[in-house]
Amino acid sequence: MSDGRLLFAVVINVLLTIAQIIGGVLSGSLALIADALHNFSDAASLALALFARRIGRRPADAFMTFGYARGEVVAALINLTTLLIIGFYLLVEAINRFADPQPIEGWTVIIVAGIALVIDLVTAIMVYASSKESLNMKAAFLHNVSDALASVGVIVAGILILLYDLYIADLIITIAIAVYVIYQGITLLPKTVRLLMGAVPDDLEFDEIVETLRQTNGVKSVHHVHLWSISEHSLSLEAHLVPKEKSLESFEAVKASARSALAEKYDIKHATFESCLETDCSPELVPTHERRHNHE
Repeated sequence: MSDGRLLFAVVINVLLTIAQIIGGVLSGSLALIADALHNFSDAASLALALFARRIGRRPADAFMTFGYARGEVVAALINLTTLLIIGFYLLVEAINRFADPQPIEGWTVIIVAGIALVIDLVTAIMVYASSKESLNMKAAFLHNVSDALASVGVIVAGILILLYDLYIADLIITIAIAVYVIYQGITLLPKTVRLLMGAVPDDLEFDEIVETLRQTNGVKSVHHVHLWSISEHSLSLEAHLVPKEKSLESFEAVKASARSALAEKYDIKHATFESCLETDCSPELVPTHERRHNHE
């Protein structure tokens, strides 16, 4: 997805938000205002995703030696946090409106929500391809999909109001939107936080990687192993290796073999190894798996 298309998506969502707020005020529909607030978060999430993409392309420098790619993860965290805030806000507003019900103009609700649905679907289709490869874009995509579903709910509420004067449908749809928004935020937030905390990626097994290093030809033992994500799709590893032979030339061959195994099996392209004597290996730096092996 080009930056130009993403910018266009931001603009049309901002215009839609303004239209929804006006429609919600004129009709008295809390669900329509809820949809407007959620749609505003869509526009903000897309704008933030665009900004993060541009920042993420900057090369590494003396200030950010790993580069700026993690900026997209930061953007995803902000987007998901706003999803949660909006979700809880809508729950509170729905409860308050239930205590103080107000008349709602059904046709205004249906027309504005119908326009919103079309724009939400178009935006979601535009963002979908990029969402497969980026947590940042996936967060933005989820904003749009949830808003499209919210628009469907608002249309249903408008129809029920017109046919049966069922004004409570507006509040029920608002609560449903809020619950769905909160669910989305909670689902993706843990993965985003783990990325920022430098945790071992979910799809990798730490002990298995340590064992791969230990089985590398020329390695006697392994300790002080650290594995983390530089960005969403770039992994880094560092480890201390105790070589069987003491020459520099032999250790260079060991490093090449270890890097090749890590890249082939786990797609770890950035690996740093340090050689050391076995006597330098303190217990707290030895992975649990390696301690059991040494003991045996």
